[in-house]
Amino acid sequence: MRIVRGVVGLLGELLVTLGAVLLLFVGWQLWWTDVVSDADAAQVVSTMEGNVGTGDGWVMPKNAKLGDAFAIVRIPRFGAKFARPLYEGTARDVLQRGVGHYVGTALPGEVGNFAMAGHRTTYGKPFNRIAELKKDDVILVETTSTWFVYRVSGHEIVPPSQVSVLLPVPNEPDEQATDAVLTMTSCHPEFSARERYVVHATLTAQYPHDQGVPTDVLEVTG
Repeated sequence: MRIVRGVVGLLGELLVTLGAVLLLFVGWQLWWTDVVSDADAAQVVSTMEGNVGTGDGWVMPKNAKLGDAFAIVRIPRFGAKFARPLYEGTARDVLQRGVGHYVGTALPGEVGNFAMAGHRTTYGKPFNRIAELKKDDVILVETTSTWFVYRVSGHEIVPPSQVSVLLPVPNEPDEQATDAVLTMTSCHPEFSARERYVVHATLTAQYPHDQGVPTDVLEVTG
């Protein structure tokens, strides 16, 4: 009987310990990764902002290599302070730092589909509020030379296998691109990778960097 009680007690202690470890892991995933990624992103953005026009801290989009930050993504709907570096590539280590550009898709301002991905949970969760974006909301992409203004045109929820959303004309394999569009992707629903939440947008304006962006472009309505 003592042996049984001892085994039961030991199992109980192991389960308690396992539970504590799991809670710590969840806390690390949901909180600490955000802290680290947010701090890193803020530092990268600050460096880029401080070196606009000098060439330091920036990479021209066409020269970006995997892991290079070449633009800043700003989304007024997500808050006036929202700014995330845009890196070349969508590998795991890249998306842990910010928003990633799908290699092989168009660059900012180019005709075709400029596509990017971002986490919806953990690692700074830059696209956590992607489902809140409304038609005509602005997605602002800042490079060292130009501000590109894209406006939301629609959204869809697709399986991860539906990579046709990344085509030059999204979901139209036989069409040739004539417009500059943007596609944002993130996991759906939150805390799951079962599907992808996809937002589409169209380039509506662009401004030289030293000219800035009209204030009305940054206004959020609705």
